[in-house]
Order: sequence, then structure tokens, then C-alpha cells
Amino acid sequence: MTEPRRRDAAATREAILRAGVEAFTRAGYDGVGVREIAQRAGVTAMLVNRYFGSKEGLFAEVVEVSLTERTVLSGDPATLAHDAAATLVRRTAADADTLDPFLLLLRSAHVPRAAEILRAGIEKHVEQHLLNIAPATRESGRAAIALALINGFWMMRKVVGSTALNEADEAELTRILERLFQVLLD
Repeated sequence: MTEPRRRDAAATREAILRAGVEAFTRAGYDGVGVREIAQRAGVTAMLVNRYFGSKEGLFAEVVEVSLTERTVLSGDPATLAHDAAATLVRRTAADADTLDPFLLLLRSAHVPRAAEILRAGIEKHVEQHLLNIAPATRESGRAAIALALINGFWMMRKVVGSTALNEADEAELTRILERLFQVLLD
């Protein structure tokens, strides 16, 4: 006879959250249901709702944890333009790992409520980080423009597969992006 599984609320919550990150990143907000996430986590849909309130509540938590990690923007104001450019070029190379926060955004932003949650998360975690380390970006929405540059470059190089961006010399791409970031950050 096997021993019954010990209850561990923190482990259960974490399993649901990990399953939610994977599912929403893979299929987007409207491409996955609570039952599928629950199944992946090894729990019932009722437990997902108990821990997160609803699919929307789980999505909000997924956005929260997905956007807290720094994927492109460093914390050193002195080297921010160069570091962001070099990281963006490296992380969008054909052989680079996919950045889950970008896929989460890409696959969910067309759903109005998901877009609201994403916007709040981006403003709270990414844009605010940029405003804190580069105060000049407060002018004329330059922080948001810098984020649009990051997202647009990522989209064109990694998702669309722009021939020009993928065949370009990576050192030259880094130099160009660094100059653009410098204009926005100074």
C-alpha cells in the first residue's frame, strides 16, 4: 500500500504556477483552460481556483513572476545601452533560448483583459526598473519607446526571422542598437 501524498500548500501552489507559466507561454491566455493547467500540475481545477481565484488570477500571477527576472535590461546605468544591445542581440540569435516573457506577451496581448494585466506588469516591473536606473527616460515616454525597440527587434529577429537582421554581423547590430538605446537613455 502506498503512503498518501503529504499535503504541502506551498509546493502545490508552485506546481500550479509552473504549469501556468508553461501553458500560457505556449498557448496564450485564451489558448489554455484551467483544467489543462490543473492536469499538468497534478491537481484539480478546483485547487487552481482555490489558490489563484480564477484563470485570470493565475494569469496575473504568471505575469508577475515572468516579468520580475531581468532578461535584457541590466542594472548598471553606466553600461545600460551597451549591455541592453549586446544582450538583445545574443538573446535573439537563431540558436538562443526563447524568452518566455516575450512569448507570453506575444501570445496573450490580443485578449483585452490579458493585455491590461500584461501592461500593468510591464509598467510595474520592466518600465519602472528602467525609469529607476535611467531617469532621463521619464521624458516623452522614452522608457516605453526603449521597451518598444526591444520588443520590436525581438519580434522581427526571433519570431519573424528577418533575413537582414539574422544575416547581419552581430557586432554591427550591437553597435547600432547601442546608439539607439543611448539616444533614448541619455
